Amino acid sequence: MSGEPQYQPEAGRKNAFMTWIDERLPVTSFWNKHVGQYYAPKNFNFWYFFGSLALLVLVNQILTGIFLTMNYKPSAAGAFASIQYIMRDVHWGWLIRYMHTTGASAFFVVIYLHMFRGLIYGSYKKPRELIWIFGMFIYLALMAEAFFGYLLPWGQMSYWGAQVITSLFGAIPGIGNGLMEWIRGDFTVSGVTLNRFFAFHVIALPLVLLGLVLFHLSALHESGSNNPDGVEIKKHKDAHGKPLDGIPFHPYYTIKDSYGVMIFILIFAAIVFFAPTVHGLFIETDNFQPANPAQTPSDIHPVWYFTPFYAMLRSIPSKLGGVTVMGLSIAILFFLPWLDKNPVKSLRYRGPIYKALLIIFGISFLVLGYIGMQHATASWAKLGQRFGELYFMFFAASWLYSKPRATGTYVGWFIVLLGMITAYDAFNYSPLAGTTTIWSWFIPAIYAVIFFLLPAFTHLNDPKPVPERVTRVTH
Repeated sequence: MSGEPQYQPEAGRKNAFMTWIDERLPVTSFWNKHVGQYYAPKNFNFWYFFGSLALLVLVNQILTGIFLTMNYKPSAAGAFASIQYIMRDVHWGWLIRYMHTTGASAFFVVIYLHMFRGLIYGSYKKPRELIWIFGMFIYLALMAEAFFGYLLPWGQMSYWGAQVITSLFGAIPGIGNGLMEWIRGDFTVSGVTLNRFFAFHVIALPLVLLGLVLFHLSALHESGSNNPDGVEIKKHKDAHGKPLDGIPFHPYYTIKDSYGVMIFILIFAAIVFFAPTVHGLFIETDNFQPANPAQTPSDIHPVWYFTPFYAMLRSIPSKLGGVTVMGLSIAILFFLPWLDKNPVKSLRYRGPIYKALLIIFGISFLVLGYIGMQHATASWAKLGQRFGELYFMFFAASWLYSKPRATGTYVGWFIVLLGMITAYDAFNYSPLAGTTTIWSWFIPAIYAVIFFLLPAFTHLNDPKPVPERVTRVTH
């Protein structure tokens, strides 16, 4: 009868419930726009795992951080002891702490690989400049988050690392000393600094990171994902407006990413359970001793993910010069979309000269990281300078290769860059490091010959034809 309530199947009740929700909160439309009906290129490969892995590590850091703060005491008198309490007396406290410390390094591993993927496939180029810019701000916020968190264990390396890094702000002319004292909250690193860094690490920067991630993903889904061929899938659509070379992110890439997540968790768990300190790489040996302002460690250097920039800082004799070079080495990454304006995005279709250029850039970054972990000697400082020069010359070469240029332009840049390096060596020449200076000069010289002279006389920089459609499907 019409007056009696009708039987409603389970699916109907669920649809009615979601309709009720969607009338008040656009859950379904949000899911469809960003996941269910978001079309991604068909040809994603393993390089595209690292974006989702970065989100996974971010969740791990937030959750484990919440549990750690339940027993942590942000004071000079209680910080180190509270860490020992967490490790020894709190149920599963050791696991949560090792998940957090391993997660900090894992975060930078996946972020560096994610950034390198962007370099390989030109994901910073038009129309994705804002995606790259937001990504770089995430990287800066992550560096700040890691630095503030590094002090919290209040161990020897935490204390002295913070002392050294905060003192760098004192090199800024005019405002340096005042800025350094403001950051510390005191004339030296103290309990006030610890409390301040705790507030930044636990509250301020996580909020900034979450906001930047939201902007990064919003910009990504507005412009669309890049792919290994560097072609725009939105150019070719079917009658329903769906990209012919695209597939829905869910379920295809949610399933594919789950494979990468499982591999990552296996590696992550192996480190946590069998080698959580990674022989002093993730947690330094000196940090198992409480902070002692009266005893300086024999060798002070930051955690591995900061050491490439620290190596460039340490290679410059002038403190202000070192801080400037370190700042420029990070700032120049922001301008990459405007330095490399070559219309060919993917490394697959760039010339062999540019491929070699990118490989050497990656190697120089790794070598700088290794140099930054070594004892401060004249030889390591000179090598840090040389590989720092290779780091910056990559950006100069990227700009040079962004469009065809006359032979004289290549020759002119070769003379200018090698002349600047030689002049710097002559100005800072020391008899103690004379031999090292002379033989190490060949590192940038050979680099400059290959990348600033060879393209002037050959066609090694000519790109291959770029296809209109994706050429390979990798599930």
